Amino acid sequence: MSGLFITFEGPDGAGKSTQLRLLANHLDSLGIAYITTREPGGTPISDKIRALLLDPENSAMAPKTEAFLYAASRAQHVEEVIRPALARGKVVLCDRYIDASIAYQAVGLGLSPKMIRRWSEEATDGLWPVRTFLIDIPPDQGLTRIQSRGGPDRIEGRDLSYHSRVRETFLALASQEPNRFVVLDGTKTIQEIADQVRHEMQTLLNLGNSEKNATVRGGKSD
Repeated sequence: MSGLFITFEGPDGAGKSTQLRLLANHLDSLGIAYITTREPGGTPISDKIRALLLDPENSAMAPKTEAFLYAASRAQHVEEVIRPALARGKVVLCDRYIDASIAYQAVGLGLSPKMIRRWSEEATDGLWPVRTFLIDIPPDQGLTRIQSRGGPDRIEGRDLSYHSRVRETFLALASQEPNRFVVLDGTKTIQEIADQVRHEMQTLLNLGNSEKNATVRGGKSD
């Protein structure tokens, strides 16, 4: 089977990281080769950029600076981790990707979505996931969850209107690409969501080589 590139997205506190971990455990039980990774981060260089991005002390960071840093982190991540894993036939489970930049840095901060998409596609040579699990939750509920687990980072700590724009953008992106996105109700139980993720993943695994490991738009593929 060729590699499969899968991403998890959602507003802060939606539970995407939990679902990614549960899917990884499921793949492990099936004996399927996979890696888990995250954005921003995923490599030593990208993790250093992540520390800059999420540090609450960096409150003066300009929106374009934030967007460029995400793109830089992503370029290293794709080059060093994602593409090599896909080339080896592995399933790549990634916690956030380009959709998050469009939601958080473009619409959330008032930058151009087209510009953010262009920067991200340049950084990744047009690599997109074959499936994106979007776990949707009202932003107030997500922020309550964040507070209960130790408090927000620099981006999580933004106001409710910002997080509402982020959620609306995720849902708009999903409506534009219904074949890539799977929208899941984040207010359901962890197990109910996990069952839905497993069902969709099984469909993908059964397709095997009939689906590309990723979608490449306007760039090169391996």
